[in-house]
Amino acid sequence: MPDTSTGSDTGTGSTRRDTARPSRRAVLAATAGVTAALTVPTAAGAADTDRRLRALISRMTLEEKVGQLFVTRVYGHSATAPDQADIDTNLKELGVRTAAELIAKYRVGGIIYFAWAHNTRDPHQIAALSDGIQRASLDQPRGLPVLISTDQEHGAVCRIGKPATLLPGAMAIGAGRSRSDARTLGRISGAELRAMGVHQDYAPDADVNVNPANPVIGVRSFGADPDAVAALVAAEVRGYQSAGVAATAKHFPGHGDTSVDSHYGFPVITHSRELWERLDAVPFRAAIRAGVDSVMTGHIQFPALDGSGDPATLSRPVLTGILREELGYDGVVITDSLGMQGVRTKYGDDRVPVLALKAGVDQLLNPPSLDVAWNAVLTAVRNGELTEERLDESILRILRLKARRGVLDHPWARPDRIGRTVGTKAHLAAADRIAERTTTLLVNEGGTLPFDPRREQRVLVVGADPASPSGTTGPPTGVLAAALTDLGFAATALSTGTAPSAATVDKAVTAAGNADAVVVATYNVTAGSSQRTLVDRLLATGRPVAVVAVRNPYDIAQLPAVRACLATYCWTDVELRAAAQVLAGRVAPRGRLPVPVRRADDPARELYPIGHGLTY
Repeated sequence: MPDTSTGSDTGTGSTRRDTARPSRRAVLAATAGVTAALTVPTAAGAADTDRRLRALISRMTLEEKVGQLFVTRVYGHSATAPDQADIDTNLKELGVRTAAELIAKYRVGGIIYFAWAHNTRDPHQIAALSDGIQRASLDQPRGLPVLISTDQEHGAVCRIGKPATLLPGAMAIGAGRSRSDARTLGRISGAELRAMGVHQDYAPDADVNVNPANPVIGVRSFGADPDAVAALVAAEVRGYQSAGVAATAKHFPGHGDTSVDSHYGFPVITHSRELWERLDAVPFRAAIRAGVDSVMTGHIQFPALDGSGDPATLSRPVLTGILREELGYDGVVITDSLGMQGVRTKYGDDRVPVLALKAGVDQLLNPPSLDVAWNAVLTAVRNGELTEERLDESILRILRLKARRGVLDHPWARPDRIGRTVGTKAHLAAADRIAERTTTLLVNEGGTLPFDPRREQRVLVVGADPASPSGTTGPPTGVLAAALTDLGFAATALSTGTAPSAATVDKAVTAAGNADAVVVATYNVTAGSSQRTLVDRLLATGRPVAVVAVRNPYDIAQLPAVRACLATYCWTDVELRAAAQVLAGRVAPRGRLPVPVRRADDPARELYPIGHGLTY
């Protein structure tokens, strides 16, 4: 079992070196100057930094070293006083009551925030949680600052919602094609995260999405053109890291061509090695050239890179042979969540963390059972399967990252900056401007758009209302109707869902009889989807109809009779407001498809190529 003591280091058979308990101030003083030393572009400066960091490592117990490798969830809004329901969940899943107890027991090097873990109520609460975690860690013997992380990709995946600034997702940025906007996104998001005490973001997604049926990446990717994706990945990396937040390029070696979600299955990528070099590898090379702090692995089988049948997360040929040796990457390698099925299919939860470390991983993210994983690594060192020196290599990389981003010198949140950083008018306005450059007009026959409130005063907004991404207003039909009303229309919303029944379709058609124009929000339309019936019936009313594809731009291939169609690439408020601006003619559409749209009746042929986009 993990060492649960908080004041002494007796007992477990590990190497014990320094039993004195330094104060929090002394621990930070020992690392003082490390961040500054990392900015010195000389071999001497790097060597001096490494000497200081190796000195920290040399004073760690084996248990403390094992803990440094793990990044885990913990439930609750407070490090010491979470709600009772979160205490109960922590006891059930982690065997502790609070984040502070978790740190005392396992000495983890990282904690990841989730909305569903109740970590992210509001910016000041998040900052207080972050600082509570740091105090709990620094109060331990030889305690080091914790690297706090989250998935703040923007678009479809965000863990921290309003009032933080929510920006367009990756595929929308891909449609905008602006490196400056990608860099601004990273800079704004990074500044807000850092104010709340978050140091590492699992973004950007560096996958090249070439499979329209990809169920797990899709609009989280910048697009299907590897060079365009690479440019935007590099720009976003630079934006985040300029704000003091470690960026993470994911999911190596490339998750963009799969029809299986690695959360629930084990995807196999059938690309040849030559195709991987031309397609999947390009954005990761760009991220490495941009100095990305961390790279996340994919739980995918890639036979052309490793014929063993192991997932890339556990593949030494992929992580050490290719990522480390061929691509020359010496930053932190982190696994995707070890609770995902893609990494659990072949091996048990006790073997996965050990095999990941043997493959070349540094950080082990969110194992289903931290106790099982922690003890498995500890046992592997004690029985000789892993060496303590191997752990030291990974810990050095992790500490370099912490030092480079200023976490060792100043791990604290910046609550005094929250009011002038998080969700400011300037940041929100920047998000709107960026979104307005991404909305893509795919079809506009007969000048259907823009709508004019003098001519199409009464607008009915119907369609799919998928659950809104974390922290946005939603539902999409309501957000669109409210935005159009603000622009001078009399807009009403009628949610018809992603699979409208015949009665629901009839209700929408009846409502359209009292409207001058209709907007239909579609979501992942398939050949058998009743969303097609809804659109066709509304077109038959003779009213002007505009479709807004609120997730995948591929919807238009299933709607051949549509005379006006926009793609927003996500259904967050910022993208829907931008779509309303385009529908009303207040903003000219400027987005260009970052992926090709193939014909529904002949997928070998393109309906609209990469770069397609109309304007007015």
